[in-house]
Amino acid sequence: MKLLASLSICMLLFSCTKDKVAGTIVDPNCTDSISFSTDVWPIIEQNCTGCHGVGNTTGYTLTNHTNISSNAAAIVGSMKGSGFQFMPQGGVALPDTVIQKVQCWIVQGKLNN
Repeated sequence: MKLLASLSICMLLFSCTKDKVAGTIVDPNCTDSISFSTDVWPIIEQNCTGCHGVGNTTGYTLTNHTNISSNAAAIVGSMKGSGFQFMPQGGVALPDTVIQKVQCWIVQGKLNN
């Protein structure tokens, strides 16, 4: 019985490992190159900096590439309402195409371009 239990545990441990894939994972939905300055910054500026500008008390200041790229996962999570408070707070949900642009920028390396 102990042998069976040990084998079962080993099978569980080894069957749950993930293969490591070399190279960059490409999102098939990200066919266009996304620019921070022309695609992402206008989205953030129009929808986020009213509350998340300099001197705010929200915990996030989203006024430059460094702050935005450092908080990219939280920004997308908030836009989607998944795991974070839905944003823009009290506003209308952003279109999926807008959120997709920010996600693609992240997948493409969060470049400051």
